[in-house]
Order: sequence, then structure tokens, then C-alpha cells
Amino acid sequence: MTLFHKALGATAALALCAGAALAEPALIYDLGGKFDKSFNEAAFNGAERWKAETGGSYREIELQSEAQRQQALRRFAEAGLNPIVMAGFAFGSVLEEVAADYPDTTFQIIDTRVDAPNVRAIEYSEHEGSYLVGMMAAMASKSGTVGFVGGMDIPLIRKFACGYAQGVKAVNPDATVIQNMTGTTPAAWADPVKGGELARAQIAQGADVIYAAAGSTGVGVLQTAADQGILSIGVDSNQNHLHPGQVLTSMIKRVDLAVYEAFTAGADLETGYFVLGLAEDGVGYALDEHNKDLVSAEMIAAVEEAKARIVSGDLAVHDYMTDNACPVK
Repeated sequence: MTLFHKALGATAALALCAGAALAEPALIYDLGGKFDKSFNEAAFNGAERWKAETGGSYREIELQSEAQRQQALRRFAEAGLNPIVMAGFAFGSVLEEVAADYPDTTFQIIDTRVDAPNVRAIEYSEHEGSYLVGMMAAMASKSGTVGFVGGMDIPLIRKFACGYAQGVKAVNPDATVIQNMTGTTPAAWADPVKGGELARAQIAQGADVIYAAAGSTGVGVLQTAADQGILSIGVDSNQNHLHPGQVLTSMIKRVDLAVYEAFTAGADLETGYFVLGLAEDGVGYALDEHNKDLVSAEMIAAVEEAKARIVSGDLAVHDYMTDNACPVK
């Protein structure tokens, strides 16, 4: 059973329009680029999986500036593309305006909530997945100091950081968690040089595991960690392969499946608001041949026990977004 079966029911086929051709879907990437090896690339992978399995085609665009958001949405809607999927919370205010102008077009937005009859809004429980990789970081750390490098300083990324810190402290209450954000503008998602600088500063303070939730900026964090001989943790996509044997794990966020399911359902995509966490396999951690020697059986047992408790409701991971505060530092 896939992640969206509960929400979608049986997967719907692309809608036919009175003898016309199949509707063509579209994907708009957020700033940072399609091949950011993280969030946007996960969306791309979902679209490519759909294309490979169905033989269908889709339209896509990589934004170069904030000003292009509305232009891209309207252009695709005017062209009759359906559904139109947006990767990123920053489309929220634009979609609120555009969706009403195209009531016959179905839109899917990832990472924020937009309430409209023709919009499917998906958010993730990133704090839950981050809690698990925080536990792994604490168990792998020899120094008792771990790091977090975020991208743009927004509540969503603080949500990752807070979940991570809770997981670290659950294993080692005396651990130190160093946190830095890359910037306050969208440029923070695409600055691997700055990511590397922040990683070096954290390493100088004793961090021997660093979690990056920063788009393509995180690639610089992972590279620096590998160069300095410490462990890193990837995000969104499985980034273990970028530095085999040096990426402890990746906090996976199934953006790929969100896109794949939307394209598969086509114009029949069910609209509404959906939150996907550990229980729905919307988030998790990555185990593969690239990190198998880094993750012990003890580590797996601990995080799987915590995962089961979170899913059952026995363990509640605080969500930073509820009050813009974190119970641990």
C-alpha cells in the first residue's frame, strides 16, 4: 500500500476529455534548481517515475526568481495542463490568488496549506523523521556535540531542527546541539559555499555529526563533513550515495511519491488538506548499502522502537509550527 492510498482510494487514471488527448500534468520547481539533490530533485524523481511507467509526458519549469511564480502558474493553467504541482511553501500566497481564476484546473502544493476547492495541499511531519535521525546522530557521536545547518530561516526549517534536537536529547540529555541557518532570503537554499563554511565552524566547536536541511546548500555541508572526516545526515532525498560511508543516514521526505501519485491521478486528483508523517510513510530514514556499516543493530532497534511509539501516539514529538518554540535546545 502506497503512502496516498488512504487519501486517494484506488489510484485514478488520467482523465479523458470527450475524445481529446490525455491531460498533461505539470511540475514547477522551487528556487534552488531541479538537481539540488534534495527537495526539488525528489519532486523530479517522482515525475520521472510516472513518465517511465506510463510513457506519458509532462511540462516543467525551474524558477529563476520569485517574480516568476505567478507567471508560471498562469501560463500552465492557460495551456490546459492538469494537474499542476508546485514544490514549495513559497507558492502559497500566489496559489490562493490563481486557483480561483482556474476552477477547472486541479493544483497540488507541497509544504503549505491552501484552502480552495480545486487545491490538494500536502504537509509533512518533518519533526517526526528528524527526531529519528537525531537519535541516530546522538548514538553515533563520540564528542557529544552535533550540528544542524538549515537553509532559509523560517518556521518550517526550525521544525526540522526542533525535531532533531529532541531526538538527540532523548538519547543523550547532556548533548550539545549547534544550530545555524544559512540566511533569511530564498538564496539560502542555493549556497553550498556558505553551507560548507557553517559546517566548518560547527566542526571547530566539536560537532562530529551534522544534519543539513538546506536544499542544495546542504550539498556543501555534506561535502565539508566528508572532507573533515566527520559524519553528516542528508535530507528529503536519500543522499547517502553522495559520500558513501560518511553520510550516517538521510531524513527522507516522500515528495517524490506526492508528485507521482498526483500525476497518476491526473485531473481526478482528490483535493483537500493532508498531513503525512511516520504513520503514512511520508517521512523516514534511509538505510542502504552506502551507510550499512555506520548504522548498528542497536541504532536500528532504538529508532524503530521510537517510530512505533510515535505512530501509536505513545510518544509525541513537539511540532515547532504549533507555537514557534522548541522545548529543547
